[in-house]
Amino acid sequence: MRTRVVVTGMGCVTPLGHSPTELWGNLMACKSGVGPTTLFDASNFPTRIAAEVRDWSVASVGEDPAEWEKRGRHTRFAAGAAKQAVVDSGVIGSVTPTRFGVYLGAGEGQQDFDSFSRMMVTALEGGQLDLAKFVQAGLDELDPQLELEQEPNMPAGYVAAMFNAQGPNCNCLTACAASSQAIGEATEIIRRGEADVMLSGGAHSMIHPFGVTGFNLLTALSERNDEPTRASRPFDMHRDGFVLGEGAAMLVLEEYEHARKRGAQIYGEILGYGTTADAFRITDTHPEGRGATTCLKMALADAGKNPTDLHYINAHGTSTSVNDKVESLAIKQALGEVAYKIPVSSTKSMTGHLIAAAGATELIISLLAIRHNIAPPTINYETPDPECDLDYVPNAPRDTKITTIASNSFGFGGQNITLVAGKL
Repeated sequence: MRTRVVVTGMGCVTPLGHSPTELWGNLMACKSGVGPTTLFDASNFPTRIAAEVRDWSVASVGEDPAEWEKRGRHTRFAAGAAKQAVVDSGVIGSVTPTRFGVYLGAGEGQQDFDSFSRMMVTALEGGQLDLAKFVQAGLDELDPQLELEQEPNMPAGYVAAMFNAQGPNCNCLTACAASSQAIGEATEIIRRGEADVMLSGGAHSMIHPFGVTGFNLLTALSERNDEPTRASRPFDMHRDGFVLGEGAAMLVLEEYEHARKRGAQIYGEILGYGTTADAFRITDTHPEGRGATTCLKMALADAGKNPTDLHYINAHGTSTSVNDKVESLAIKQALGEVAYKIPVSSTKSMTGHLIAAAGATELIISLLAIRHNIAPPTINYETPDPECDLDYVPNAPRDTKITTIASNSFGFGGQNITLVAGKL
């Protein structure tokens, strides 16, 4: 009999709420976390809007801001979400440290981009890069502590130290699929008997000049600057790109018998995990959705579920032209005619796209959908697209029985992840 893995704690710091309860309340109110960019001067950028985490400090979770000053913005978010999740689970004191691990899907840091920019200005002469000046500028400008914070595994190291989690410690950075993949892999670690408890999720912040420049050059971001709250519009005919967000989301995954014996609250069970690659282009989804289709089928098979068992799908739903139509196609190919009967929504319409942290955030939302028997909406859905013809729960939450969900996450490089979770 396969080891069962359940979720016993959840925490998040997002543009739409600084806790799962606040996030859920704002989703139900159909609010948007998108507004003008304030983290840097974006006045000369094609995109001047973002979904920023506002009015939040690491002090709110009992950490000393001075101690965390030189740690990445995403690392601070990770600490906040992790503290919530671990406290929520009540697991401390009941797990052996070497049986408590961390698996995150966290992005790279962005603490020292100002220094790097000044290095480039110093080293560029007549349009040519003077390598000697670049190296010297680096020695003069860069703070070694901040350079250390660029490493994607830093949040995993910090949160492990926070909770004395001495078990397996990993980080994967598979773009927008990262935190979903981390949760899937953490589940497998518990299934293999290598840990009793895993803290898993993701953290990311790319709202800085380099991040926005890259996505603008890829024409991936919405330029609906005059209507920030209406800019993210997944599956709508007039969608023009995603809205960049930031934040962190963490879940405590626990071996079922371990959780049962200590009387833990259980939000749901991780039933299935699918992971595939398109093996196509780096920034383009395969037009026939072959990887996404196989991934959803794989997750259902791993869960021992049929398409008719699904009651809700939290779509990757980025609000880009290609993703939304290909994801819709993949859902239909994987589920057949049943696809038209299943509520499918993109909560990125409200949260923005949290990149590496998106999947974990959306799994939390999906587990809360099971708890409340409510399918969250896709807001800003106004004009149907003939190529996107599923039930996207437009503009208002819907009361409906939900016991089993699927959550899709797709990333640049052709990475596809589907998680299936259910009510215990």
